[in-house]
Order: sequence, then structure tokens, then C-alpha cells
Amino acid sequence: MNADKRRQIFSILKSTNPKPTTELNYQSNFELLVAVVLSAQATDVSVNKATEELYKVANTPQQIIDLGATKLKKYIKNIGLYNSKAENVIKLSKALLEKHDGTVPDNREQLEALAGVGRKTANVVLNTAFGQPTIAVDTHIFRVSNRTRIAPGKNVLEVEKKLLKFVPKEYKLDAHHWLILHGRYVCKARNPECKACKINQLCEFSDKNI
Repeated sequence: MNADKRRQIFSILKSTNPKPTTELNYQSNFELLVAVVLSAQATDVSVNKATEELYKVANTPQQIIDLGATKLKKYIKNIGLYNSKAENVIKLSKALLEKHDGTVPDNREQLEALAGVGRKTANVVLNTAFGQPTIAVDTHIFRVSNRTRIAPGKNVLEVEKKLLKFVPKEYKLDAHHWLILHGRYVCKARNPECKACKINQLCEFSDKNI
């Protein structure tokens, strides 16, 4: 795919959604971090349902620690892998207090040192909380990047690097949100809605559902 076509694609995505953002509900950087950790292999809907109640009683590192793993698990039990996620949230809360004065760090190395935080989670936090032009490649973005040929790659890191290289500078900050929402609601895994797709004339997917 050439640069002009990519620019047209992101121009269209921006015109349909000028200010995209995460669908996770949060009111602070800490709430965002916890929500993103919980969202691994889970839907944003399930995470929002859990955190809506959790954050009423505990939405700071100290409050999470005081709540304890056993009670925390009761709030997030409907989320996949909730046992390990609860332990990680407790650990990262302790680390934030011990090493960062209770605040969420704004750099990758320190974020990835926290329990339960990998590259994808760090990218989401850096982008959404701190406005850095990172791109977190999940299953939706991986699929869209390969189908459209915007940034084809064999693994998530390869796709991420290509997106960072090929996405025009003026669209890079919001590219993550545009691509994930496009994959979630239009370019679906099983039945992509190509007929309703705003970029179908630019997409290079060879098996369009038209």
C-alpha cells in the first residue's frame, strides 16, 4: 500500500470520528491502568461493569491494597483470568506507592516493570493518559492492519513497528483508537461489514464481503 492511500484512509477515519478514545471507563490514570490490565483477553464491556462497582470503594493504589486480593477478586470475578489479574493489581499498586509516590509513570520502562503490564498495556497508557503517539496492537488492530495492508506483519511487534513507520505523523496519536474501533465494529473477524465500510475502496483486502 502506498503512502497516499494510507493518508486517505486515516483522513476518512478521522472525518467519521474526529476525537476517538478508549471505551474503557476511567477518571484517573490509575483507574485507566487498572482497567487496561483487567482488559487483557476480556471485553471492555465486562471490565467497565466490574470497575463501575470496584472504583466506588477502591480507586487508588492504597485503597486497592487495603481492599486486599480476596475482596478484589469478588469485584472482578466475571473477568477472564481474574485470579492472576487481582494479584497483579495488588502488586502494581504496591510498586506505585513504593517507587512512584502513588502516581502512574509516563515512560515505557517503568510501566513495563509493573506486574501485569506488558508492551501493549504500556502503549495504551502512554497514548491515552499521556498523549504519546504509541500504537498498541491488539487482535483487532493486527487484523485490520493485515487485511487492509496498511501495515501487514507476521506478529504484533512487526505490525506495531510498521504502523509507527507508515502512519502519517498527523494521524499517529489517534491511529490506535481509529484502528481498534474499526476492527471492533466494522472489520470484524468473522463477518466484516465491507459494504458499510467507509474505506472499502482503499482497502486491499482480497476477499471483501461485498
